[in-house]
Formats: sequence, structure tokens, C-alpha cells
Amino acid sequence: MEFLLEPFSINAMIILGIFGITLLIATYCTYAERKIAAFIQDRIGPNRAGPFGLAQPLADAVKMFFKEEFIPANAHKFLFVAGPSLAMLTACMSSAVIPFGNTLIINGNHIRVQGIETNIGLLYIFGVVALGVYGIMIGGWASNNKFSLLGAIRAASQNISYELAMGLSIIALLMMSGSLSLRQITLQQGGEFLGLSGLDWNIFYQPLGFIIFLTCAFAETNRTPFDLPECETELIGGYHTEYSAMKLGLYLFAEYVNIIVVSAVMSVLYFGGFNFPGQDWVRANIASDPTLAHNLVTILGIVVFFGKIFAFIFFFMWVRWTLPRFRYDQLMRLGWKILIPLAIMNVVLTGAAILFWPQLKAMF
Repeated sequence: MEFLLEPFSINAMIILGIFGITLLIATYCTYAERKIAAFIQDRIGPNRAGPFGLAQPLADAVKMFFKEEFIPANAHKFLFVAGPSLAMLTACMSSAVIPFGNTLIINGNHIRVQGIETNIGLLYIFGVVALGVYGIMIGGWASNNKFSLLGAIRAASQNISYELAMGLSIIALLMMSGSLSLRQITLQQGGEFLGLSGLDWNIFYQPLGFIIFLTCAFAETNRTPFDLPECETELIGGYHTEYSAMKLGLYLFAEYVNIIVVSAVMSVLYFGGFNFPGQDWVRANIASDPTLAHNLVTILGIVVFFGKIFAFIFFFMWVRWTLPRFRYDQLMRLGWKILIPLAIMNVVLTGAAILFWPQLKAMF
């Protein structure tokens, strides 16, 4: 299929739209987290600010904006401000290459529902995510607080350890797909599985790789049970102990944006992205006009993709209020002694399957 080069204005609108939707979802993740926690703990949760408490995130934003901006006397002022800014910037940058949908045909032009299409999209996300730890490290060090520094050191060692296992889990998937483009990986999963089009998802071929990636995603986003960098029982609040007002808000907000991005990446890599079961049947029967049918299937794919993202977000929140926090030695042992060997074994098994499966299939 031929794709015309989109004008800069269209790409800019798509990128701004993606950023806006991501920030809106992150805003209401704070509401959803408290509601899910309340449901699990058999209580009500936010219910005063607006109908059903829906205005609670706005109330939180107003509170953050009007709180006193406090900077410790002996802190490095420039880096103290740069830390949360860098954390938020890298979190938002990651969503630029994620394909949120297929293409929309407008006036004969195919417009991708994606900010930037590049053949190294997965490498770009890993590079940007790796930079995200600098926001935590800089903030923890610049605070001139021993608890914050310990949180920053934990964050650095934790992220380095689990990035290795995450990268190795992705290698097996790349061996199958042969591409670093998130769009190509998504389109490859649009084939048939069990007689249903759009269900040829990588989760059926890489279940072990997905489990490793999911576990590492919890560590990379500093979510329970891997929230050691901000462990309140040991470090008071860890790397953001000295932060207040919107600088603290940026750190907390960046965590939710990272959850959205990693949920989208897992949906793309293992759960078909914008593909959904029976999409070819829908395309053939939903409308007689091929252009209209294509656009409707694309819109349905966007809705399904966000449904997958919301399912992962719910899972992140469910785990937070279910599992206890790991000890730091348990955290490092899991990363180095269990996940990395499992990821290497998964690469070897995938290579063997790619090499010998055609011969076995021909024999039987």
C-alpha cells in the first residue's frame, strides 16, 4: 500500500492529539487508582468533588499549583528543578512512535494514526525510557538529602538491572518479526489464528517473553511491588522526599504517563496493537464503500487499542493493592538470577524454533 507523505501540520496535530489524550488519561489515572483501591479495600473513595468524585483530579491540580514552592537551602537549585522536568519530558516523548491505529483515508490520502513512523521505533522507546532514570537520579542527588540519594541509587541500579532482562525478552520477539518498527510488528499480527483474522498475536508465540517483559515493566515504572526508590517505610518518600507543589506533581504524573506508555508498548508487541479478532470480516461486511469500511475498521481498532491499554492500567493498579513490596535484595536477585537467565533461555528456544520448525512441519 502506498503512503503519501503527510504535511507537517497534520503530523503536528496528530502528535499534539496523542500528547493531549495521554495527559488526560494520566490525569484520571489518579482518580482510577483511588477508586480501584477503594473497591479492593471495601470503601468508597473520592466522591465529594463533582459527580462521583470526577472533579477530584482537578482539585488535586489546583492544590499542587497553589502549594508553596520549597527548595532546600543546600540543594543544587538548577538540577533540583531539572529533575522532575526531565522525568516528565522523557515520559511524554515515548508515546510519539506508538501506532494508536492503522490509517485513515481522507481525500485519497492515507494518514497514519501515529505521531512518527520510524523503522527504529522500538529502539527509540528503549533509548528514551533509559533516559528517564536520569530525572530520578538528578532529583535525588540535587535534594542534598540522604534518603533522596538512597532512593536515586536504588532507582539507578533497579532500572539498569531490569532493562537488561527487558531487552533480552524483546530480542526473541525481534527474531520472529525481523523489524524494529512498531507499526510493522503490529501489522504482522493482523493474520489469522484459530480461523479468526486479526488474532495472530505474539502472546501465543512468546508467553515467557511477555511475562518477563511485564515483570520488568513494573520495575521500570517503579510500581509496587518494585517501588523501592520511593519506599515510604524506609526512605520517607525516597527520591522526591524534598519536593513539593508542581515539582512533586511532575514526578507523580510522569509515573502514570510511563504506565500508559508501557501498557501501549505491551499491547503493540504482544497483543496485536490495533488489530482485533474478526477485523477482515468487519471490513468486508460493515459497508459497501471500501474507503468507509477501512476508516470504520481503523476507528474500531483505535477503540480496541485503548481498551487494551486500560486493561493493563487496571492490572498495574490491581497489583499495587494486592502484593507486598519486595526487599531490595529480593528485587536484585529476581532481576539478575532469575529473569536474565530466563530471557536468555527464551532467546535460545526461539532461535531453535525458527531453525527447526520448518523441517518438523514438513515431516508431519
